[in-house]
Amino acid sequence: MKSISVTQLRTTAGVQAQLIDVRSTSEFASGHIPQAVNIPMDEIEGRLEDLAPGPLVLICQAGKRARMTAALLEPCGREIAILDGGTNAWVEAGLPLVRSVRARWSLERQVRLGAGLLTLTGAALSLTVDVRWAFLSAFAGLGLTFAGLTDFCPMAILLGKMPWNARSRCNLGNSSADVCKGAQ
Repeated sequence: MKSISVTQLRTTAGVQAQLIDVRSTSEFASGHIPQAVNIPMDEIEGRLEDLAPGPLVLICQAGKRARMTAALLEPCGREIAILDGGTNAWVEAGLPLVRSVRARWSLERQVRLGAGLLTLTGAALSLTVDVRWAFLSAFAGLGLTFAGLTDFCPMAILLGKMPWNARSRCNLGNSSADVCKGAQ
């Protein structure tokens, strides 16, 4: 698998390639490389028509998901490069990111935190208050198992509707193009 450095991406090699960011939609919105297109890793096989002809540069946070996506695309016979160090390397080089929303945690990270807190709380309360609090930990485990088996996560849906996860939308009717409001 071919790799490309941040320096190479900024020169002629990057200009000729389509930049595909394979992170989740919320990760992409919280900061991505200019001109990158978001096609999350789990959607790439169903969105092959969205890929422009010619070389591709796959980007993720650090490189692991980009490599996994490249392996999925390998049978297509495309010219693919992975950005070494991903978005993290871009930021470390002092280069700007495009932000579609104010910085926030990815939805996946929020779900992990929520499930972890439920599990830890259930365990602590079952040891100190009443053994029946262990059912809270079991509930969190059941939810994670269900989400893993079905690829449907009610906690992620609920968290996605929280105000801190609302997308910003520019008020195009306003005379000033840079006035943005939170989504209603």
